[in-house]
Amino acid sequence: MLPSDDRTWENNDVTRRRENSERLEAAAKLVVPGGVYGHGALTTRAHPRFFESGTGAHVTDVDGNELIDFMCGYGPNLLGMGHPRVEAAAERQRRKGDCFSGPTARWVELAEALVERIGHADWAMFTKNGTDATTLCTTIARAATGRRKILVARGAYHGAAPWCTPSDAGVPAEDRAHLLHYRYNDLESVAEAVARAGDDLAGIMVSPFRHDTFVDQELPTTEFARGLRRACDRAGAVLMIDEVRAGLRLARGGSWERLSVDPDLSAWGKALGNGYAISAVVGREDLRDAARRVYATGSFWYGGVAMAAACETLAVADEIGLPEMLTATGQQFRAGLEELATANGFSLRQTGPPQLPMVLFEGDTDFSLGKFFTGDAIDRGVYMHPYHNMFLSAAHTPAIVAEALERLSGSFESLRRYVDAAGPEGSR
Repeated sequence: MLPSDDRTWENNDVTRRRENSERLEAAAKLVVPGGVYGHGALTTRAHPRFFESGTGAHVTDVDGNELIDFMCGYGPNLLGMGHPRVEAAAERQRRKGDCFSGPTARWVELAEALVERIGHADWAMFTKNGTDATTLCTTIARAATGRRKILVARGAYHGAAPWCTPSDAGVPAEDRAHLLHYRYNDLESVAEAVARAGDDLAGIMVSPFRHDTFVDQELPTTEFARGLRRACDRAGAVLMIDEVRAGLRLARGGSWERLSVDPDLSAWGKALGNGYAISAVVGREDLRDAARRVYATGSFWYGGVAMAAACETLAVADEIGLPEMLTATGQQFRAGLEELATANGFSLRQTGPPQLPMVLFEGDTDFSLGKFFTGDAIDRGVYMHPYHNMFLSAAHTPAIVAEALERLSGSFESLRRYVDAAGPEGSR
């Protein structure tokens, strides 16, 4: 087995400047707990921690290294960084003002746009982060039903609030006392969790597909999606889809459109404003009163700039046929990676929808292959992740994907040499 040391990525034939990033990280650790925390630290030592600028599908770190970015800020950059129409719409609103004591007209325009495009939406509410949106969903479900229990898939990520954060540091057991778990695509486990909830089931939260970190992604079966719908209908509970990560990339409206399954509530974020901080909850008519009764607010939740950006993002996405575009380039990327891996004697596991690529190496239980490969890719100007799903944007044109694959051919060759040098124990 290859060593899992994060610094093994340095054993290649390419060098990259990293002095400024390392200096800033050291300085940050003196004044910020952990230096860089959250998803910004969910990478290897090869990945730059600090960035300077970005345009389209490219980002530049603080050392001046330009990279083709397949993380898109962990999802928000849907059309590409600095999209001219989105930036122009944001700037028009910025000149008028952003943060007032009440919303701008963009508040109504964005709500109308979401209600028009999302099949189950009769109304919309706005927040800033994905965690805000998923938490608001559970609050509305509890207000509507008068119950407490929420079902979530084991290992699923729905945000960083105490009820759903992956860490238990500082989280009392009481904050999760009414959370029950099921296994994704396993209706028997859903039935068991529903039975445990009894007459206290408020709702079921589910991701459009299983996109847990460190493991293969899993698309939902039609049977599973319809089974969740039936379970909620029978119990008088609320079905909630967490669209924060996948929303807009898989379908124009909800990600389960193709399965003909509508939730009662859905949480949206990340890509909604093409990099501007905006998220939303949308729901059906008979939950309107419950949504009205809960107290939901934030000093910056009325911000008109992000809403103007979101309105324009939705308009551009519709004009270019975004889901179909991302499917095509995602399949191009997936096929190219498979060809390069096979040519160098490696077996990949590429799972989930091609618009949100998840790339793992077969047998790479400690992610040492993935860490070396993505570290080498960083040095060659391609920003990838060793164990988290990635994201495509409209700026990832076929030409840019082809350029990335050309650079990655060198990374596969470096990995092959590294494995060969490690001897029999390093083979996969």
